[in-house]
Amino acid sequence: MIEGRQDAGKREEFLTPQKKVEKSLRKKFHKSIFSRFTKAITVYDMIQEGDKIAVCISGGKDSMLLAKCFQELQHHRKKNFDLTFLVMDPGYTEENRRRIEENAALMGIPLTIFESDIFNAVVDIEKNPCYLCARMRRGHLYSKARECGCNKIALGHHYDDVIETILMGMLYGAQIQTMMPKLHSTNFEGMELIRPLYLVREEDIKHWRDYNELHFLQCACRFTENCANCDDDGVALSKRQEVKKLIRELSKGNPFVEANIFKSVENVNLNTIIAYKQEGVVHHFLDSYEKR
Repeated sequence: MIEGRQDAGKREEFLTPQKKVEKSLRKKFHKSIFSRFTKAITVYDMIQEGDKIAVCISGGKDSMLLAKCFQELQHHRKKNFDLTFLVMDPGYTEENRRRIEENAALMGIPLTIFESDIFNAVVDIEKNPCYLCARMRRGHLYSKARECGCNKIALGHHYDDVIETILMGMLYGAQIQTMMPKLHSTNFEGMELIRPLYLVREEDIKHWRDYNELHFLQCACRFTENCANCDDDGVALSKRQEVKKLIRELSKGNPFVEANIFKSVENVNLNTIIAYKQEGVVHHFLDSYEKR
């Protein structure tokens, strides 16, 4: 038995980095990552026959994993769809741009890169520059994806992003909302956004990264050398870190906290809600109170 493990270890040493990454998704991380990736696609009906999907790569661990999962899914050939691996350079330093290109080459991901001047456009913005940057990047990605003949863009948000966003909305935004698994674009007709890592945990993504000895950009959406206090959604990182810490502390006493936060936006009872918005219209419980 020990001898068999040693032989397997020796065979692993001769794998190229790309083959090692691909094997890890099929074997070691199949249950924790790839199965959850495919489950999200199935549960939320993210991919249809003939789709042309722009997988948006920022250079961070999440989007790079997303690209490899899509390649693996395409090998299964259960549905016919096309992929474009789209990278927008909003003004990266040469070092960061090179890191993205080198990682993509290492992992066998063919990139389509285009430039924008978003960093220059927001450099003098004092209030919420990261939020504006994120909004502008999203628009550029939609535009380029449509130019490439795509009808969908795929982003690398994961399970932890979802539950943190729910809690942040309540604590800092005074609203109950979630990060949706898929959305129709309001500004680009016929385009759709999907989040196939919706059920994948961030710790598993980090484990996959470290297991394969990969080194990605830490800050994927803006001035990585000047703006280290924002996250990929244009939200102040300090607030997200506060929420991460809160969830971690609550989970020590109740291991179901994370799942409960996630499910809370699936179990909304409108009969116990004071008011809610639907398509911009506010509905108040007093509107129908006397009719009950």
